[in-house]
Amino acid sequence: MKEVLEFLKKCGVFYIATADGDQPRVRPFGAVHEFEGKIYLITSNQKPVFAQIAQNPKIEICGMEPGGKWIRIAAKAVRDDRIEARESMLEANPSLKGMYSADDGKMEVLYLADAKAVIASFTEAPVTYEF
Repeated sequence: MKEVLEFLKKCGVFYIATADGDQPRVRPFGAVHEFEGKIYLITSNQKPVFAQIAQNPKIEICGMEPGGKWIRIAAKAVRDDRIEARESMLEANPSLKGMYSADDGKMEVLYLADAKAVIASFTEAPVTYEF
């Protein structure tokens, strides 16, 4: 799990795909954090991505780090409504404090469950992680 977290941080921006009925939707994310041994993401419950995840929590993540390796993650995004999880995300990503506060009623944190991540490149064998 730590390798996957560090890889996502190196990517800077990574992309999350959700399902909107029969239409896939992809959007950029950048904030990622480890809390209580799980990888967490952040979004707003005002955004379509949150409604899509509520309808179908299966997501895929894809990103590429500057060295040319990429990651693909298939996981279930699980909502964590504890204020401690939201506060931890904000402390780890202080730039988000201009958009969210832990008790604003909009901020949502989600952790990855039942995840399978593959880090690959054109020159090395893929490495798989499950967590």
